[in-house]
Order: sequence, then C-alpha cells, then structure tokens
Amino acid sequence: MAFTVTMLSWSVIEYRDQIADAGELEHALEAIKWGTDYFIKAHTSPNVLWAEVGDGDTDHYCWQRPEDMTTSRQAYKIDEKNPGSDLAGETAAAMAAASIVFKKTNPHYSHLLLHHAQELFEFGDKYRGKYDGSIGVVKSYYASVSGFMDELLWAALWLYEATDKEDYYLKYVINKAHCFGGIGWAISEFSWDVKYAGVQVLASMVNSLITFNFFFLLFYV
Repeated sequence: MAFTVTMLSWSVIEYRDQIADAGELEHALEAIKWGTDYFIKAHTSPNVLWAEVGDGDTDHYCWQRPEDMTTSRQAYKIDEKNPGSDLAGETAAAMAAASIVFKKTNPHYSHLLLHHAQELFEFGDKYRGKYDGSIGVVKSYYASVSGFMDELLWAALWLYEATDKEDYYLKYVINKAHCFGGIGWAISEFSWDVKYAGVQVLASMVNSLITFNFFFLLFYV
C-alpha cells in the first residue's frame, strides 16, 4: 500500500499537468490522500506503526469485500522491540512524496505528512530490522527479500526533496549508498520489495552532487 502511494505521488509530481488535462487529477489526489490518511492513523506514536490487519492464511478462507467482514482480525505493529525498517522506510517515502503533492494546495496537510515521514524515517533507521522478522505471518505472502536498506535510501531521497533539499538526507544517501548496496549495475527489478532502481533514478534527478558520488562509487570503489 505504501509503495502504491509513493508511486501515485511520484506520478502526480512528474505529470500533474497531463493528469489534469485528462481530467483525472482530483481522482489521483483522492487516492493518495485515502492512503496517507490511513498511514497517519496507523502511525500512533513516533516509534509505532501498525503494519498489518489480519493474516493471509486466515483471510484466504473467505474472499469478500473488507467492508463486509465481521470476523475478528488481529492487528500487528512494528515498534522498538519489533522493528520493520523496510515498512517504516517505505511509509516514510510515501508520506514525504505525498507532502510534495499537497504542498501548494493543502500546506497544513503537507506539513503533517512531512512530520510523520521524518519520524518514521528516524524510527526505521534507529531500530533496524526486517518487518517479516517481527511479523511472521507475512512471510508466506509478502516477505521482504531485499531487506530494508533500499527503503531507507529511498525514504531519505524523498525526504531530501520534501524538505527543500535538507543536507542531512543528502549526506545520508551519499554516505550509505555503497554499504547499503544501492549503486550496482545489475538492478533488474523495481517493485514493492526492491527499490534500488528507483533510488538510482531519483538520485539522478534530485542533485548533481549525489549523481557524481553515485558514479564515483560505481567506477572507483
């Protein structure tokens, strides 16, 4: 869900006029806000994010609209003792990207999203771990194969953009890109699990300094 919101937001950032010309801008904004409203409710304190409701094994016994469900469904969270840096990072990226989308039309909401994004990034970076290590029920359905380092880089780049080029996030990406594995040529996938290709594309767009450092690391390290 967070990755979907990030990509929808990126689409509006890059193609806002074209989406508006097609008469779909309001639909896109509504879809993004539907997701970010949920994330705000799920982020109940700086170091707590409610990660999943229900589990695949139980839910697959009956296929129905969530609005019609009356069965008891367990909720799972990530926190300091049960980390999920990948999930916190992607949710931070989604909220940071969405904050850019709403910056001019709804500045108060944009600021709120940015605040949550910064807290989630700090939480994910400080308490590191894969979310499927904390929430075992996801492993059979949405296991975090790539780990969490790509999401932390991805989130930092979106926060760099959302904060009007705050140096901390740029330096984070430059300093972590090599040890986090984000500079290799052999990146053949961009998905909800693997963000390295997106990191490279976004890095090439946001700042010439970071692009230079990426290529320096690629060729000389």
